[in-house]
Amino acid sequence: MRRPTAALGSTLFLALAPGTVALLLPWWLTGWHPGHWWLPVRLLGLVPLAAGVLALLWSFGRFVVEGLGTPAPVAPTEHLVVGGLYRYVRNPMYVAVVAAIAGQGLLLARPALFGYGVGAGLLMGAFAHWYEEPELARTFGAEYERYRRAVPGWWPRATPWRDG
Repeated sequence: MRRPTAALGSTLFLALAPGTVALLLPWWLTGWHPGHWWLPVRLLGLVPLAAGVLALLWSFGRFVVEGLGTPAPVAPTEHLVVGGLYRYVRNPMYVAVVAAIAGQGLLLARPALFGYGVGAGLLMGAFAHWYEEPELARTFGAEYERYRRAVPGWWPRATPWRDG
């Protein structure tokens, strides 16, 4: 896939999947009307929210630049994506989405978003385990297995992984 096509597909998928999970559904659950927690606690929510958004955008960019494809199963990458944040954790997009939801939970003082974030994280984890990992193993074989053994799925490594 050419980079412009990969960029367009990744942008559309970003709006559709993470946009729905991390933006539309939290809005639907809360109306983005803030609760009444102590302001400094609420402002702490900006940290995971901003980190999640930045990590999500950076991870999507890796799919275009490095993978020549999209995160969408219907338009997968040509190359295994192992650069950027993927050197630290295999699922940075899912971790970023949960961080963004948790950040909104703090910022809006809405405990319902924490429960929603746990549920979303469990569903994403199940999808990664039952679909993505077997598909990546079939597609990229030993390259993916070497990567999977070296890089944790959900809790980042302290140092970046380097193949070889």
